[in-house]
Amino acid sequence: MKQPTKPTSQQVTEKSEEAMIEGILEGSPDGIGVVVVRLDCGCRKMAAVDKNGEPASKVIMYRDSALSICDKCQKDNGAFARVTVEFIHWMKPEPDETTRQTIEAKVIGIRTTH
Repeated sequence: MKQPTKPTSQQVTEKSEEAMIEGILEGSPDGIGVVVVRLDCGCRKMAAVDKNGEPASKVIMYRDSALSICDKCQKDNGAFARVTVEFIHWMKPEPDETTRQTIEAKVIGIRTTH
């Protein structure tokens, strides 16, 4: 099983994700960032997080140019085993490095490279 890519503050959002991120943050006044989870099927999960790493919105699941998420995601709700990339897109100004690392560890977890 391939491990998801390690989150970095330099992770780049795709053009198709930017409008969704803006909409999530607009509807989440306490949000300081949006967790972006890309799945191997092309579906995505996103949700805002607050300054304590707690959810600041509902989880949004979607697929570009599709009316609904794929059959796999409808069955397993985007299982962790199918995650290919996960990171937090931070609002400007970004929190300090320590805060970002703390929130990333709480929300995404810590990965080892064993």
